[in-house]
Amino acid sequence: MKLKLLLFLIFLSATIISAQSPNKVLSQANKAYGGEKSLKTIRGWQISGRITRQSDGAGGAYRAYANNPNLYGESFDLNGFESAVGYNGKSGWTRDSKNGLRTLTGDASRDFQAETFYRNQRWIDAKAEKSKISTGGKTVINGKAANALVLTTAKGVQIKLYFDAATNLLLREEIPGGDNLKIIDYADYRKVDNIFEAFSIVSKIGDETYEIKLDEVRLNPNIAKSVFDFPQISNEPLPDIKILLDEVRGNAAKIDAILENYSYKETRIDREIDKSGNLVEKRSETVLLSFYKGFRIRRLIEKDGKPLSESEQSKEDKDVENQVADIEERIAKKEKREAKSPAKTPDEENRRITLADALKGSLLVNPRRERFRGRDVIVFDYEPNPEFKPQSRLEKLFAFCNGAVWVDTKSKQVVRLEAFLTQSAGNFIGKVKRGASFSLENELVNEEIWLPSRADVNLSVKILFAGININNLIKYGDYSKSKVEVKDATVDAPQKP
Repeated sequence: MKLKLLLFLIFLSATIISAQSPNKVLSQANKAYGGEKSLKTIRGWQISGRITRQSDGAGGAYRAYANNPNLYGESFDLNGFESAVGYNGKSGWTRDSKNGLRTLTGDASRDFQAETFYRNQRWIDAKAEKSKISTGGKTVINGKAANALVLTTAKGVQIKLYFDAATNLLLREEIPGGDNLKIIDYADYRKVDNIFEAFSIVSKIGDETYEIKLDEVRLNPNIAKSVFDFPQISNEPLPDIKILLDEVRGNAAKIDAILENYSYKETRIDREIDKSGNLVEKRSETVLLSFYKGFRIRRLIEKDGKPLSESEQSKEDKDVENQVADIEERIAKKEKREAKSPAKTPDEENRRITLADALKGSLLVNPRRERFRGRDVIVFDYEPNPEFKPQSRLEKLFAFCNGAVWVDTKSKQVVRLEAFLTQSAGNFIGKVKRGASFSLENELVNEEIWLPSRADVNLSVKILFAGININNLIKYGDYSKSKVEVKDATVDAPQKP
């Protein structure tokens, strides 16, 4: 009898502890909120109420609002101290009474973009956004049994969700925000247009905890897009962005000349999301990059962090030989062609195309002055220009992009870039799917040239009937002076300046 009872208790314990599948948890949650069909009809929302900081009782008005697919804003004041964040579909920003206004960069920008999509779509369109949802097991939140899920975006941002095991409504979110983790608890659910919404929110950010009591929750309100625009708070005159980009373009030849004196390493890391929702590194390659007569020379030097084998090295030496020979052949053909037809446009194939060229088909908006890595920069957003007719492949790609650009005012060089593809681009043979994103950060080397430091590439490509997901982190470094010796057809080892 005791043995049977023990076996029954073990079975019961295992049943209680075992985690439900993510699909089942979300299906129950959708039903609890009002049904997946009803949730999909929400194209925007607006909430308002009062916020109180628990550490000192300071309080004031609170407001947050969103419009699909990626517009979001939040603002509040604490005894007159104002704070706000927002994402306008192109760039994220933060502003407060102490530090002023600035554009988000780095991890803070990546995390806030992820939060913006989540605030608009919850978990409904996670698959379409290439996010993965995995189980986080069972736990207890504020004394209530909860089913935990982990939503991992394509860029590796993890948003943890905890659903009440009894009501199936959300109890808690854990959302990264740069250096801080935001822990947000929900309670006091009420029906709004047949959808259950929380009217009590407790938000812990860093060491501070804020209590928010909502007075109003509106679904699908009419919110003007201008509400999400980057705030204009400075009267300082700004340069004409088109003229600024012309200066960047005009500076390209000078930059190319400097670049020919440099070599540096590029490490490309292939990543994917595993079954547990973690973004893991699968493989990597490191190449040495140099420039010769305006053209790039690439030499593979490592695979998965290990030097090449003797046979691989020999093959790579031969490849560099071929690269240099090909460059010389192209230059010779170009000179011969130009000698016969001097007025003909020079062949720019395989040469660097400036950002100014790529943005010819974009509307340039929201210019502002900021600081980036200790330098004065002009930051502006860009969006598709519906009247532009793109010609080149790059123009066609950027013609469908939203994003932001940072330009060093002194050197007239691009120092940072963010791009997000707003619609699929390509043809029936090959197409890059909507949602593809790219970010690039540069660093100033020897006070003369901005060179890449980090790039993040994430996209899905459909080629005929096959789909390919690309999730790369690219790191750059070890900048040094170098040159290419044509007589040896190899890249010399880097020489420190």
